[in-house]
Amino acid sequence: MKKVELAPNYWISPVIKGGWQLSSGHSLTTGISEEQAIADILAFVDAGISTLDFGDIYTGVESLVGKALLRLRERDGQDASLKVQLHTKYVPNETSLDSYDRRDAREIVLRSLERLGVKRVDLVQFHWWRYEAKHYLGALEELFALKAEGLIREVGITNFDLARVEEMVEAGLQPASIQLQYSLLDRRAEGGLIDYCSSKGIGVLCYGTVAGGYISEKYVGAPEKSDFETRSNVKYRLIIEEFGGWELFQELLQLLQRIAENHQTDIATISSAFTLSQPGVTGVIVGARNLNHLTNNLQIPEIAFTDAEKAAIAEVLGKSSGPKGEVYGLERYDERHRNIMHTNNN
Repeated sequence: MKKVELAPNYWISPVIKGGWQLSSGHSLTTGISEEQAIADILAFVDAGISTLDFGDIYTGVESLVGKALLRLRERDGQDASLKVQLHTKYVPNETSLDSYDRRDAREIVLRSLERLGVKRVDLVQFHWWRYEAKHYLGALEELFALKAEGLIREVGITNFDLARVEEMVEAGLQPASIQLQYSLLDRRAEGGLIDYCSSKGIGVLCYGTVAGGYISEKYVGAPEKSDFETRSNVKYRLIIEEFGGWELFQELLQLLQRIAENHQTDIATISSAFTLSQPGVTGVIVGARNLNHLTNNLQIPEIAFTDAEKAAIAEVLGKSSGPKGEVYGLERYDERHRNIMHTNNN
């Protein structure tokens, strides 16, 4: 897979393997086989999807990635893991935000390095739960200090809104990237944020492009789902409601199915490819638990949409009623959306 430049002289795969689905806290019904997860990570890297996204609060995932890197070095030599790009997160506990101590950033980053078994992590992405707690710039300053020490290659952010990103840039703390939810179902980032990031050279990394598995053939013509297997199912069922409900979602799925047939692929690939094709987008994160969709994941950067396909998608999206507001606004302040998040994992 051809790499893209996220920051000066830092290249990533435009399709990124996500790690939330490998967390022990993600599935509501089944566990994760560590041995199979390690083998799957190596298979993605071998296939060209060499950028791995995970987080300090994804229970067990940093250690799992560390074991995969060790296996890779044992298999291919000590320099083999250099071909892998490691993207983790720094997420302070919500209960500590008002009395935040910036030493927490150092402690968590050092813990990430230990779990991963590396001396430097490529990208640390910073998330903050509540804007009313004003210490987020101090936390970001500490991450840039860790970058200056060589412990972090690049500093990114996750789920901040336009006003806060502008504040960071004006303070001389411009991130290399922002990770946010952006998809056919959720276009809140189009409210000025993506354009601003593009103008500043801030890479945009998108998650949620297949809505936790809802955007798939499995749900074409299906009745509304009332039982859930994962936290993603719960999260994105609410997003479908905000989008306009199950009936409009079905109209979108049926259109995507026709487009997928035109390109001889599946619905999920079309959905992720459409997001990746949007102006300002650098990469999309696919939450793969296994190898079932690896071949199609490799197709994502290669899909070229016709004008007719773009127009048909725009027509359906024009009927959507939401989600409304700033990026991550619902997840930050609306209790229904907030209740899905684990805000005190560190």
